Amino acid sequence: MNQSNDLIRQIIDMTRRMIILADEGHALANDDGCRLLIGIIQDCAYKIRKKAEQEKEEHRKTSEWNDRAGSERQAIQSKQKNVGLEAL
Repeated sequence: MNQSNDLIRQIIDMTRRMIILADEGHALANDDGCRLLIGIIQDCAYKIRKKAEQEKEEHRKTSEWNDRAGSERQAIQSKQKNVGLEAL
């Protein structure tokens, strides 16, 4: 698998988690400083995700992208997360 593709997949996953964190943070923020920080995180996550998606599309155009590899990797990661949660 192309290592840069794996990196792009990880970046997209990271931004998804950042957006979820920011959404949860908006409900919990109790002062302007926290709300500002959460807004910055959310804004940056959307900008990073947009650039990563553009790069992913460029890789698709040059046939460097393999969607199947990403799906297999995500399935493995999901199983690993579930195993970790079961241990709790």
